[in-house]
Amino acid sequence: MLDITEYKGVWTLGEVRDEKISPISYELLAWGRKLANALNVDLASVIMGKDVKNELNKLVHFGADVVYVVEHPKLEHFLPDVHARILEALVKEFRPEIFIASATTYGRTVMPILSAKLKTGLTADCTELNVDTQEKLLLQTRPAIGGNVMATIKTPLHRPQMATVRPKGKKPMKPNMTRTGKIIFKEYSEKMYESKYKWLSFERDKTSDLPIQEADVIIAGGKGIKDGKNFSMLYDLANIFGGSVGASRSAVDMGWIPYSHQVGLSGKTVSPRLYIAAGISGAVQHVAGMSSSETVVAINTDPDAPIFKVADFGIVGNALEILPVLLKKLSESKE
Repeated sequence: MLDITEYKGVWTLGEVRDEKISPISYELLAWGRKLANALNVDLASVIMGKDVKNELNKLVHFGADVVYVVEHPKLEHFLPDVHARILEALVKEFRPEIFIASATTYGRTVMPILSAKLKTGLTADCTELNVDTQEKLLLQTRPAIGGNVMATIKTPLHRPQMATVRPKGKKPMKPNMTRTGKIIFKEYSEKMYESKYKWLSFERDKTSDLPIQEADVIIAGGKGIKDGKNFSMLYDLANIFGGSVGASRSAVDMGWIPYSHQVGLSGKTVSPRLYIAAGISGAVQHVAGMSSSETVVAINTDPDAPIFKVADFGIVGNALEILPVLLKKLSESKE
């Protein structure tokens, strides 16, 4: 019988890209700090990689009380079985009550494997995390039934309580350069690093230099763009702003643009400083993926389109007529 009283603390799963700690790791600490404060426990970050020791203090500055580190040459690339095996060992030794990760490709791959190994639950793609202060349980809120309802899930009988949260769902806390914390290095036998997988290569998305989750400006197109060829205007506009191109599910389903650009419940959640929605009606599933944008500009021929309800600025008109004018004016201002 599991004694849940033996589990204490909140963990976040950090990520490493190109031997550097990914900004998503700091975003997760903002999620975790809220939970740790509510439970009055320590907040920890777990980080694995080939060589990450030079950036570990950043995790402390962004809110971690403890950082668990595993370094090894075979951790240069993501091998799911190796990462899950190490995480399982860490959890069984230190016993956190809550363990959260980002719903990136990494988090969505390793967390289900880990939850199965630990025989505990996992709530994916959460949009909100809170603590039931009476029961001391994690409240995991996520969209359900196609985004038409919000479900809140508890894990009362198993530990750790595990969840993934959408990237860009929360902004990192302001770093405190005076914060101090514990950094704990763990070493394991070579057998722990044996894998059934063979690393072949990594191919970046050639349709975008900047992933939409990391962009400060997103120019998104929907069914109102009429044709995949017209997305060239969106790319030109994104280049002027130094941003990325997004899309509605309809545009992706019609083959106008790859899935990696899809914004919404079935795509990516984004939180840019500026989001321009061109020819997007604003279905609830799409809005759920971009509603935390700082400024939203909507262009649509339908004055009653739902997208205008979340827009800071709205233009009622044909995006195919408005975008060329906008491009021309911005290009002239650049000269």
